[in-house]
Amino acid sequence: MPGIPREVTEHSLNVRPTARPVAQRLRRFDKEKRFIKEVQHPEWVANPVMVKKKNGKWRMCVDYTSLNKACPKDPFPLPRIDQVVDSTAGCELLSFLDVYSGYHQIAMKESDQLATSFITPFGPFCFVSMPFGLKNVGATY
Repeated sequence: MPGIPREVTEHSLNVRPTARPVAQRLRRFDKEKRFIKEVQHPEWVANPVMVKKKNGKWRMCVDYTSLNKACPKDPFPLPRIDQVVDSTAGCELLSFLDVYSGYHQIAMKESDQLATSFITPFGPFCFVSMPFGLKNVGATY
């Protein structure tokens, strides 16, 4: 793999000599606390992709290109930002919300959950809450 040559620098762990190695078991996802669940034999399976955010951190997304092609576009148009701003004219009080993990606060219809399946090295999972990347989720949100 190209990169900085080892002769220039390389990272070493510097593990304490007294430390005992630990092999952790794979953790199962608690469906009461998480927004995905393990599934068996899904018909629709997508690949996860890592996308770099503006702040430099990474976000896991799922490539729902194939599923989105099979879903018709919602004919109801989303409001334009200028219309939203104009509708606030004359208001005395405005509220702005920064919703944490907003999409994941909306449940997926149970009969549609399996279609949101994606593959991982640990097996297939699907979303029980609304993920990013699906067609028409903006209108729901």
